[in-house]
Amino acid sequence: MEHVTRVPVMSPEEVEAWAEGLEGCPPEEILEWALERFSPRIALACSFGVEDVVLVDMATRILPHVHIFYLDTGLLFPETYEVRDRVVDRYRPNLRRVTPQLDLRQQAAEYGEALWTRDPNTCCRLRKVEPLRDVLAEQDAWVTGIRREQSPTRAGAKVVEVDRKFGLIKVNPLAGWDSRQVWNYVHTHEVPYNSLHDRGYPSIGCAPCTRPVRPGEDPRAGRWAGFDKTECGLHG
Repeated sequence: MEHVTRVPVMSPEEVEAWAEGLEGCPPEEILEWALERFSPRIALACSFGVEDVVLVDMATRILPHVHIFYLDTGLLFPETYEVRDRVVDRYRPNLRRVTPQLDLRQQAAEYGEALWTRDPNTCCRLRKVEPLRDVLAEQDAWVTGIRREQSPTRAGAKVVEVDRKFGLIKVNPLAGWDSRQVWNYVHTHEVPYNSLHDRGYPSIGCAPCTRPVRPGEDPRAGRWAGFDKTECGLHG
C-alpha cells in the first residue's frame, strides 16, 4: 500500500519536539495531551488485546466519549467478541464497528476460499488495512497500543510520531511500558481483558491466523505461523 499524500496537522519538527518532551511521561499524561491537542479529530484503535483495553480505561477516564473504533474482520475469536461486550458494559464507550468492504462470502467469490491460508498479506489488506485507511482519513491523529517490547519491528516506536503510511499523527502512549506494567494496570484497575491471554496468546488477531505462543518464543510468533509475516500492515 502506498503512503497517503495528505499533510499531517503538525510538522515533523513539532512532532519530534513533543515526542522528546513526552518521552518517559506516564501514558495517562500522553493521552491527555493528545486528546486535548487533537479532539475531536482523534480516535483510539482497539483490537481488544490487553494493551488496547488498558488504553480504553485510561482514555475514558480523561474523556468519557472519546472516539474508539475496532476492525471487525469477521474472523475474530469468540473470546474477542466476549471481551468487547464486557468493555461496552463497563465503559459505555463511543465505540464504532468498522467492517471490510467485502464480506467473507464476497471475498471468497473474488479471491477464493480461505484467502488467509494462501495470501495473508492480501487478506489483511482487504480486511484490515483498507478499512483502517478509510477511518483514519477522517482523523488528524490516532492512538494505538503498540509497545517497543512487543517485537523488533516496533522497537523504534516513539510516543508521538508522524504516520506517513496513513498521513496523520500517531500516538503510542504505552510505547515505553513492558508487559509487567501493562498487567499491573489491568489488575489494579480491574480492567476486563481477553481470556485468551491466560491461555498462551500474548498477541491476538484473527482466529485462523493466530496460535498460542510456546515458552521462549517471540510474543508475536503466534501470528501468521508458517509465513514470513509479523505485522498485518496497520503498523508497518
